[in-house]
Amino acid sequence: MRRPASLVLLALAVFFTALSPLMRWYAFPRLAKIPPGQYQDMVLEARPATLLNYGTMKAERVPKVTIVQTLKGDVAASERIEQSAGRDVVVWNALSYVVGPDGKMVSAIPERYLFDAHSQEPVHATGEMVDGDPVRREGIEYKWPFLTEKRDYAYFDAQTRTSAPIHYRGTRTFHGLEVYYFEQTVPWTKVAFPKKMPVKGITPESVEKMGTTRWYTTKRMFWVEPVTGAPVNGQEIHREELRGGQLLPGGGKATAFAGHVKMRDDYIDSTVALVTSQRTLVLLLTRYLPGGFLVLGAALLALSLHLEARGRRPRAVAGKEPAPAPPSSGDGVVSAGP
Repeated sequence: MRRPASLVLLALAVFFTALSPLMRWYAFPRLAKIPPGQYQDMVLEARPATLLNYGTMKAERVPKVTIVQTLKGDVAASERIEQSAGRDVVVWNALSYVVGPDGKMVSAIPERYLFDAHSQEPVHATGEMVDGDPVRREGIEYKWPFLTEKRDYAYFDAQTRTSAPIHYRGTRTFHGLEVYYFEQTVPWTKVAFPKKMPVKGITPESVEKMGTTRWYTTKRMFWVEPVTGAPVNGQEIHREELRGGQLLPGGGKATAFAGHVKMRDDYIDSTVALVTSQRTLVLLLTRYLPGGFLVLGAALLALSLHLEARGRRPRAVAGKEPAPAPPSSGDGVVSAGP
């Protein structure tokens, strides 16, 4: 029975050894993906901040400005686009809603973001937009790819509608997680006015007719958990200005908004908890199962060879002692004469 058993063990060893790379390089790229119906929200604050008073057209110091960001998956749109794209697609309807200390809206900028569910690469289709303006994204936005690398990535900036490198600046520890720190600086750039203005009767078209322009710069910082590619913390040192025209006294410039925007602590805690659980699932497909199958295959192979070697050893006949070997001429025994 040893030979059939060793053959079975050998077959299992080959199976699990072959399954190890298949799990990592075939199953993982197909199984790990962003669900199309995902919903998440995030609250960020700038404490304190500078905000433009549209009554006096002068910048004022305020105790807090709040930014609420929401991402809501559009499942119906994802399924419709997948039919023509031939791959898994996620459609996020995003909204960045900014409110002042009095609870009144400062700006509300919607986005429609389409990307590959597995690689997070942009998918270009009808409906891709920022604040109603059609765009064609290059690079990532909101989320890094699974198994993020220690390198620069192209990151899309919704204000300028352009992409620029976001630089890897080293590995750090954040709330017990090893994270990659990324940083991007957007220089002063002329940008469009939001479609929704904070004062009734003022529209982007009317402001532009008066010759006033809007300028923006930011330093963007992300702490990204590399296994899932999910940011666990994000900050911006953000500045906006209105420049020139009849809207401003003397045609000068005024700060529309300035502040160090940070994620609120309770949202950091919930994000870290969520990412930690998702990290385990990704590691199961990329490290734990492939490594376990490889170790199991090696163990089964060793056991198979052990049984095969035992099966080839000579065995004594049951109930009989082996016969002694005849003496040789050179063993020192003298024969008797006739």
